[in-house]
Amino acid sequence: MAHLLGAEALSLEYPTTKVFDSVSLGVNEGDRIGIVGRNGDGKSSLLAMLSGRREPDSGRVTVRGGVRVGVLAQADNFDDQETVGHAVVGDRPEHEWAGDPRTRDVIGGLLGDLPWEATTGSLSGGQRRRVSLARLLVGDHDVLALDEPTNHLDVEAITWLAEHLKKRWAANAGGLLVITHDRWFLDEVCTTTWEVHDRIVEPFEGGYAAYILQRVERDRQAAAIEARRQNLARKELAWLRRGAPARTSKPKFRIDAANALIADVPPIRDTVALQSLAVSRLGKDVVDLLDVSVSYGERHVLDGIEWRLAPGERTGILGVNGAGKSTLLGLIAGTVEPTAGRVKRGKTVKVATLTQRLDDLDKYLDDPVRIVLGNLRNTYTFGSGSKAQELSPSQLLERLGFDSAQLSTPVRDLSGGQKRRLQLLLILLDAPNVLILDEPTNDLDTDMLAALEDLLDSWPGTLIVVSHDRYFLERVTDQQYAVFGGGLRHLPGGVDEFLSLRRQAHPATTSRTATPTTTQASVGETGLSGAELRSAKKELASLERRMDKMHEKVDAAKTALADHDQSDFAGLGVEMERIRELEDELAALEEKWMTLGEALE
Repeated sequence: MAHLLGAEALSLEYPTTKVFDSVSLGVNEGDRIGIVGRNGDGKSSLLAMLSGRREPDSGRVTVRGGVRVGVLAQADNFDDQETVGHAVVGDRPEHEWAGDPRTRDVIGGLLGDLPWEATTGSLSGGQRRRVSLARLLVGDHDVLALDEPTNHLDVEAITWLAEHLKKRWAANAGGLLVITHDRWFLDEVCTTTWEVHDRIVEPFEGGYAAYILQRVERDRQAAAIEARRQNLARKELAWLRRGAPARTSKPKFRIDAANALIADVPPIRDTVALQSLAVSRLGKDVVDLLDVSVSYGERHVLDGIEWRLAPGERTGILGVNGAGKSTLLGLIAGTVEPTAGRVKRGKTVKVATLTQRLDDLDKYLDDPVRIVLGNLRNTYTFGSGSKAQELSPSQLLERLGFDSAQLSTPVRDLSGGQKRRLQLLLILLDAPNVLILDEPTNDLDTDMLAALEDLLDSWPGTLIVVSHDRYFLERVTDQQYAVFGGGLRHLPGGVDEFLSLRRQAHPATTSRTATPTTTQASVGETGLSGAELRSAKKELASLERRMDKMHEKVDAAKTALADHDQSDFAGLGVEMERIRELEDELAALEEKWMTLGEALE
């Protein structure tokens, strides 16, 4: 693959910290790179240096002649009087942009609900974000650098964006760099993952699932990596292998390695114990919505809702913007009164809501975190039975990513992600037994999302989650419902079923919201004939046997290297060269196996 851009010995330093120290990397044609790491470790700074928007303190970025780099930053630069249409296509004549399939696809996928003549100043922050993304995607760029492109997008738009980017890179050989905390999006789009940590950038092959597997292997072998982070990564790997949809385009030996790594990892949640504890805290009655309808003037939002929340229930709520999700949450929380029907609450029910706003922290702005915690309970119990833990507020705060130095930081000086975590902590320490999370993943990095999921795994109560983060929604809930056409519909098929219902309701959008499942099915139906299919399956089985044998040879060679006389440098060199040759041969078999496996899906 031809080289597009590269970085040589990049260093970057702020007055109080050094962000990067001699980082070298490159982007080649066809690369789709996801960038992950903790908030504050330098992901956006790295993207800014690679895209030419920020100069490093030392080192240099080189771009191949003629390569055009397009950037989606976290802030837009629109003139508030500019129309949506002009912001996206500029002064291009209508016949020109309307005749371009890519431009039509982008406008339909991102801006179908926005008036073309509306001014950008009249749009919400989320709508402006979609206009920024659309303007970038209709442009003619060789490299796209996207900083949190899924922010403010709903599940449908995120699915469309993933399909658009995959088709775009299948049709040409450009490069993609994307920072996102949306782990489903990373796994769906990216072929390489860069982890930014400890002033370096560490590359991993594959998307999020492959990155997690490799990180677990790295952590298991490196004694210096802290045990806490390793356990969280292993637990998340267990979820990826057991709970998430099967990812079959993985080499067989890697699947076997993953299964071996998680063999002793217990189930994600002890459902029986949590439900038993929830019943003891809540009783049998939680919140019942009985033939409930809600109208605002002439506008009917919800109609005839029947829903009985159970103790320990973990439910995700899906729906397009304006469908009535917030109204439904308000009925449960008691902040919205039904127009018809009634809401029945159990006597011991205590509802708490983590909203998208941070207003409830305003009264603490001048107080250090330590003072805020000093006014709270001394301990809080997580889990049940022999696994129950008594945690102090400081211990809980540590689990949510705060260090001891940050306890003295005033609340107003915390980052958005830190405020979000403190907000959740205050809610948990108030001991609710019904918890509503409204877009809880905003401002959180992937490591902190894993920590939050781990915390919720042992939280005993009824959990209701609204989130556009598909991975998080599927990870922390056991079932999903959709607010659809004014009613509430159970989704046995989860997010995929919701997307299918939306396509049926709006058939014109089918081509731009096709899920991976649909795409794979169409490939299989039009791909191989019966004889070719049997031959391919036979070859696939043969490749698996050869890979198993080659894997055994590599293991044997590594054992021989360990047993070899360490003073025989020439002999050690020969053994290491033999191992490299075996691993190259194994990699070739793996690539052939993967290509054939994807053709058969």
